[in-house]
Amino acid sequence: MQSSVTENKSRWLYIPLGLIIFMCMGTIYSWSIFRKPIETAFNIGATESGLPYMVFLVFYALAMPFAGSYMDKYGPKVMTIVGGIFISIGWFLSGFTSSIIVLTISYGVIGGMGVGIAYGAPMAVAAKWFPDKEGLAVGLTLGGFGLSPFITAPAASWLIRNFGAFTTFKILGVLFAVIITLLALPLKFPETNKKDSKTKQKKNLSSEIAPEKMLKSRSFYALWTTFVIGTIIGLMAIAISGPVAVELINLDSTTASIYVSLFAIFNGIGRPIFGALTDKLKAKKTAIISFSLIIIASLLMIINTSGSPVLYFMSFSIFWLNLGGWLAIAPAATSYFFGKKNYSQNYGYLFTAYGVGAVIGNLFSGSIRDIMGSYQYVFYPTLIIAAIGIIISFLFLKKDRVNNSEKETNYSAGNV
Repeated sequence: MQSSVTENKSRWLYIPLGLIIFMCMGTIYSWSIFRKPIETAFNIGATESGLPYMVFLVFYALAMPFAGSYMDKYGPKVMTIVGGIFISIGWFLSGFTSSIIVLTISYGVIGGMGVGIAYGAPMAVAAKWFPDKEGLAVGLTLGGFGLSPFITAPAASWLIRNFGAFTTFKILGVLFAVIITLLALPLKFPETNKKDSKTKQKKNLSSEIAPEKMLKSRSFYALWTTFVIGTIIGLMAIAISGPVAVELINLDSTTASIYVSLFAIFNGIGRPIFGALTDKLKAKKTAIISFSLIIIASLLMIINTSGSPVLYFMSFSIFWLNLGGWLAIAPAATSYFFGKKNYSQNYGYLFTAYGVGAVIGNLFSGSIRDIMGSYQYVFYPTLIIAAIGIIISFLFLKKDRVNNSEKETNYSAGNV
């Protein structure tokens, strides 16, 4: 079966389809462009203006395990369309909000749930159609999520300047409904040969781990913790990219939006790069590389007391690259550690780390800005927790061993 899938040239169609769908969903990474207009409209501070972004990411993460349990039953097309409808409703309703609380519900809760429902489908399609190069294929598909601000940040900035932030929400909501629905129609999993599938499962019994068993394994918590660290830093950097450019580097808002769109390129290419690295080096070495780069990026901003645009660009390019990287490392490592049979559900549970990282990162950066009066102090903690990530990766980020007696017990019980 695997050979027939790998020889199917039409499978390459699913990568650009998924990439564009993810590009629509990835507009969340352009939130920093909306923050200043929202703060002005509602007369609020940095912590409050980050609430819709934070809640969006939390519900996005919480919806992933739920969606994963229905993926095999309803298929990727239905899950993507349902998620796309939630996304468009969330964005469209945000155009009618009159307070940060209501905006947090429409944009954060409804829109976030939509992304969580749809997210796993194009990714699972890529993984199943490319068993020979899974990390690379998933990374390329997910690249649309990271590349999104390259297009959506300047587009949103232009729309906000000409129509206002709330009309922009409405326009994007309508566009997402049309684009996601149309592109979801061709999505499907490759047909499986039941006889070959059973044979393959018997040969790879020890690597096929159900969610309840995964949640008891040391490798899951090591991967979950490092994923939390990677997302805390990456999502925090994305949320403050625009404000840091304006406040610390003294760039105007238009120039800041250009920088954000350029950073999106690094977020996008980080996914196939780190996906391919995970295929080749496995999760442990790739994670250490990622955290080492984050330490370098943190140091660049710590020494950037003169407000150099060059150091700012270098530092935030690395931050965005590594967030994209972790969104490729985590799914590839999930498949390697726990197998492909329960991939959608297992990755859904792992993805709760993303929600935890979103809450901590957003509250932390906003609180530092409000208390200390500057984002300059954000980069000392990022350096420290990246160092902790290296230690955890080195000691614990490896595949759990399954002894022969356990394999034989599982086989005799028919748990294949």
